[in-house]
Amino acid sequence: MHGNVPGTNSKEVYRMAKEETSALYDLLAIRGVSRRDFLKYCGSVAAVLGLSEAMVPQIAAAVEKAGKLKPVLWLAQGLCTGCTESMAQVDSPDVPTIVLDLLSLNYWETVMAAAGDQANENIEKTVEAGGFIAIVEGAVMTGFEGNALRIAGKPATEELAKILAKADAIVAVGSCAVDGGWVKANPNPAGGIGVAEFCKNEGIAVPVVNVPTCPVNPEWVVVLVIDVLLLGKLPELDASGRPKLIFGSTIHDNCPRRGHFENSEFVETFGSPEEAMGYCLYKVGCKGPQTLTNCPTVRWNRRVSWCVESGSPCIGCGGLNWVDNSAPFVQRMADVQLPGIGGMSPDTIGIGLGAVAGGALLVHGIAQTVTGRMGHGAPLEDEKGGGE
Repeated sequence: MHGNVPGTNSKEVYRMAKEETSALYDLLAIRGVSRRDFLKYCGSVAAVLGLSEAMVPQIAAAVEKAGKLKPVLWLAQGLCTGCTESMAQVDSPDVPTIVLDLLSLNYWETVMAAAGDQANENIEKTVEAGGFIAIVEGAVMTGFEGNALRIAGKPATEELAKILAKADAIVAVGSCAVDGGWVKANPNPAGGIGVAEFCKNEGIAVPVVNVPTCPVNPEWVVVLVIDVLLLGKLPELDASGRPKLIFGSTIHDNCPRRGHFENSEFVETFGSPEEAMGYCLYKVGCKGPQTLTNCPTVRWNRRVSWCVESGSPCIGCGGLNWVDNSAPFVQRMADVQLPGIGGMSPDTIGIGLGAVAGGALLVHGIAQTVTGRMGHGAPLEDEKGGGE
């Protein structure tokens, strides 16, 4: 289920932590988490990673034997701290928090107690020692010769380049770090760009794992900690550097409102009876058919809910250049055919819009009619035996 980035030896980049000690058992006991709860969480990790239940013991063993992980520098660039706030929503006490506790977070500007020279010393010592992971939150501000953002009296880009060049690996968390996000939105006066683009411009060859959305989902970060740092494997990435196991299918694929789409049941305006009945939000701007994430299955806010379930259209924050591409957020996507013959499913919209995608939808709709999978376009309420 995993692959290597071309030209990168994942075993060298992500070496297994030494098995001399296990801090996990102590943390479990202190936090009051049972062994059963721990194994249950390992099962959820396997599900997010697309692995079978047979992998649960292997995941559990890897976590148990890991001891202390690599040191981590969580670097703040042009940001609103939304991703840090999202990470703070991980339940405590629970297994995700314990896994994060295994990290040696030497620098996290938004939440750390250190400041001034002491904070800078933490960075310098970590970089000098090497063997660390750099997690970047926020867009890289290149405007005004790097002076759009200054840290410790210097252009932030200068220090960032020095740090990233020495890292074992880089994780860009949140859309701003991935490709500029909100900061890069037109007209982009501060010259915001993503971490991968910045590394390319600076000639930095360290592998970058992109984890978009605004803000980042904390469950994904914890899973990557386990998958990458503990199991010693670099996740298979798509062409945009995103982990395929998280960003390999569209939101539409697993959306609970998908049946309404395929039965031509749409919300036309907010506040309507159709909205109250939970109809599909495509016509009021939902970008689910073109957005690649597993939000419907992993969910948000301690897995309580997610955007579409709470009544909001997906605004496409998992996509690239999502602000400019998705705005206006409550306007229907252009050039995507609606259900017609027996209902059509936009499985291929995430790959490309326009005539090619439209043709694929038409073929898919006809095929589903022939195989009888769509219920011949009957209203969803009738199929259920009454509206809800």
